[in-house]
Amino acid sequence: MAEDAQGNADRTVVGVDGSPGAREALVWALTDAVRRDVPVEVVSTFPVQLFLADPFTLDAGQLEAVRADTLSRARAQVAEVRAETRLTDVPVEVLAVAGPPAPMLLAASEDAGMLVVGSRGRGAVRRLVLGSVALSSVTHARVPVVVVHPAADGEVPDGAAAEGEAAEGEAPAGPPRVVVGLDGSAASTLALERAAREAALLGAEVHAVSAYSSASYWSDAYAVVLPPPEQLAEEVRVAAERQVAAAQLPGGVPVRVESLEGPAGHVLVAAARGARLLVLGGHGQGAVRGLLMGSVALHCVLSGPCPVMVVPEPHEGGRHATEA
Repeated sequence: MAEDAQGNADRTVVGVDGSPGAREALVWALTDAVRRDVPVEVVSTFPVQLFLADPFTLDAGQLEAVRADTLSRARAQVAEVRAETRLTDVPVEVLAVAGPPAPMLLAASEDAGMLVVGSRGRGAVRRLVLGSVALSSVTHARVPVVVVHPAADGEVPDGAAAEGEAAEGEAPAGPPRVVVGLDGSAASTLALERAAREAALLGAEVHAVSAYSSASYWSDAYAVVLPPPEQLAEEVRVAAERQVAAAQLPGGVPVRVESLEGPAGHVLVAAARGARLLVLGGHGQGAVRGLLMGSVALHCVLSGPCPVMVVPEPHEGGRHATEA
């Protein structure tokens, strides 16, 4: 179908299963691959439990037939998407592998540049906002993961709309934006540096957002400790500007810093309306040590109004998460 993507550490891995969510993830991955000039590895999985449940039904020929059918369906979906989007020049390899989807995608993407998944797949309960594959990917992947949410009614998928257009109820039209959450942590600095690289590819500005809260507390003693809201907002903004100044960002990418009041997850989701991408560190100041994803990142992945990228911290012996 296209040149072999195996062994290419800069390739993008995307999971497909025939669902609408996987299709949107595939569209996003192919569109992004054009900007990044990388090949795409499309991975579709098929279960083996049905064959292993009864040793008398375990048949290599049947298993191969399922693999071949899965591969044929995945190739058909890729061909359809490539034709509809005219993204026919992207090198693509399609694989069908036996096993549960989440572990297989994590294994396939271990040495890739990025993993892209839909927010819900074929196996997700319809009322769930986030499928188990997407949740497992963002909590365990060693590379940046992009979770692509379904387009809202009337909204055009990434790459098909004019820059700056926003669907009804979204942020006003303006320059394309990549939103990133800052909290002073090393994880959010990694996210900021990655967001700037993504903005450079998109011809967008970085909208760096820091959240603060001046919520009322039961004890009136906090009134003495906490500064007035206006002072708190200014202090948070200044701290964010210092974090931006200290980061290693590509030249020519505009960065706009803003401090907004409210719970961080809600603030970032609201700020990301109409954005091309929301970028987050795997965990920040509020994360419990040992957890791979903090509550803010989880909230944004669940509720993001645009594709959400979660940037993990670099693992020992691996590449830096922002190098891809």
